[in-house]
Amino acid sequence: EVQLQASGGGLVQAGGSLRLSCSASGFTFDDYAIGWFRQAPGKEREGVSYIRNSDGYTLYTNSVKGRFTISSDNAKNTVYLQMNSLKREDTAVYFCARSPRWSVPFFGMDYWGKGTLVTVSS
Repeated sequence: EVQLQASGGGLVQAGGSLRLSCSASGFTFDDYAIGWFRQAPGKEREGVSYIRNSDGYTLYTNSVKGRFTISSDNAKNTVYLQMNSLKREDTAVYFCARSPRWSVPFFGMDYWGKGTLVTVSS
């Protein structure tokens, strides 16, 4: 069965770092893309970063460019989101999800992992 497991959230001070992991199983990793999303209270769910596993194409929303880095360890079927220089506005529940690799980034996500909470304190 398809399974996505997000982990790595926690409480961190502003300016600090966290590394989120999305472990995937139950499907051929290279046939899909993985997106990281987040949802903060009162906000719509937002696509944060995206990686197409087959060729390493990556995408970031503007607010995290230069601070976040997405990467994929295909041998481990795991996608990471390294989050540096965290800000209060990064506080959210973060989710990872998969889509077929041909989908428009952040669309067509058919399986979702459980969210992991990132809380950035001042």
